Amino acid sequence: MRQFTAVVNPTAGGSSGTAGLLPLARLLREAGARLDTVYSRSLEHAQELAREAGAKGHIVLAVGGDGMAGTVGGALSGTDTVFGLVPAGRGNDFARALGLPTDAPGLAKVLLDGEPRAVDTVEVESARHKGIHVLGSVYAGVDAVANRHANDSRLLRGAASYYAGGLRAVLSWKPAAYRITIDGVRHERTGYTVVAANSGFYGFGRNIAPGARVDDGLLDVVVIKEAPKRLFFAMMNELKTGAHVNRPQIEILRGKEVRIEADRPLPYGADGEVDATLPVTLRVRPAALRVLA
Repeated sequence: MRQFTAVVNPTAGGSSGTAGLLPLARLLREAGARLDTVYSRSLEHAQELAREAGAKGHIVLAVGGDGMAGTVGGALSGTDTVFGLVPAGRGNDFARALGLPTDAPGLAKVLLDGEPRAVDTVEVESARHKGIHVLGSVYAGVDAVANRHANDSRLLRGAASYYAGGLRAVLSWKPAAYRITIDGVRHERTGYTVVAANSGFYGFGRNIAPGARVDDGLLDVVVIKEAPKRLFFAMMNELKTGAHVNRPQIEILRGKEVRIEADRPLPYGADGEVDATLPVTLRVRPAALRVLA
């Protein structure tokens, strides 16, 4: 039977991350699996816990949201450790991209019986980040500002925090001049954001890059170019279905290495966490992580 170590973010989703683990833990143990639970004090501590569990040959579960998934999965990138997700955060976008069940019985079946699938990770390099890896996407612009507002919100939770954060960010946004270099080719664009997507979803279920695949060895680079703010809000609504890609203000490029620069020190986010500013360089690491999905 499989041996799991669950690395828990105790504050996932604004509440206890343990709550989402309890019914799953019961099912795993009833099936004969072993499960250890450890609690992280920070994202850096979560990485340490994940590596320690992986060195013991355990399957490592990230219990939390996209920040926790990216942190733990990134720490295991390039190793033989098998990774699993227990979605317990606000967005859970990488779990959504993998098509993971949201109910405990369905997720338990994946973790107990599923075979590891190799997926790509993204190496992030900037003044703030050196050699870290994330799973879903890196985004630089109005969405990073919006996500920072959402993460800082103490009154709103879930989708409401993202909508409120987005409204606040867009109303104060001034178009940025971007320099995007993809596999050595430079592109200059003005607009709202640049998203380098390994998986299609970000920002609480928005299908920003419908063509992105977690195992194709490429990043889908989505550029939302300059447009009236009323049109931008219409495009944001279309992100639910991916229909925004049909608008002329949307451009999608692809490549293995992407550098994003701008005319001012814009924030960028990675897997839901925003703590750095441009410029940033991103590199795909094909099939670098084994995940149960």
